Amino acid sequence: MSDAIQRVIRGEFEKALANMHALSADTAMHAQLEQAVAVCIDALRNGGKLLFCGNGGSAADAQHWAGELVSRFYYDRPGLAAIALTTDSSILTAIGNDYGYDYTFARQVEALGQAGDVLVAISTSGNSPNVLRAADAARARSMQVIAFTGRSGGKLLALSDSCFRMPSDETPRIQEGHEFVGHLLCALIEAGMFPRDGD
Repeated sequence: MSDAIQRVIRGEFEKALANMHALSADTAMHAQLEQAVAVCIDALRNGGKLLFCGNGGSAADAQHWAGELVSRFYYDRPGLAAIALTTDSSILTAIGNDYGYDYTFARQVEALGQAGDVLVAISTSGNSPNVLRAADAARARSMQVIAFTGRSGGKLLALSDSCFRMPSDETPRIQEGHEFVGHLLCALIEAGMFPRDGD
């Protein structure tokens, strides 16, 4: 293998490790995660649900995390009420055609969301128009908004109750951080809703 390729591989590992070390040291984010878990558990215990949205890789995260909650994460237990707003092609194309792409998630929040639910809004830039509109729609329904963004938080920061800002401006690093923190969120919700002996 060439030296150039080896340098790229080492460099990518170094950046990923630095990103994870920064997350590990961010005690404010750890406290924020604990609060977000409590909000989600409170919603679920009171008959509410978690709605997830995002574009591209963030759409994949929305579907992934909803799946972890509806199915299982670490262990078998009853399913949890979570919906990815990124999965129904008929709904997405109807809204896109009738109202425009910027409304693809907001319209679904208007139809499915209610006070006591939680919207998990994922945007690496924090500025995706359809995610911002979804957050606006959620706030209009007295829903909590948990955001996942890059370093700045973008416009989504001001629309969220909790905003997990990854310590990077590079999309791959942001997405890697989202995946890790999102997995933590799912694991902690699962453990809080259905604790095992010793948890």
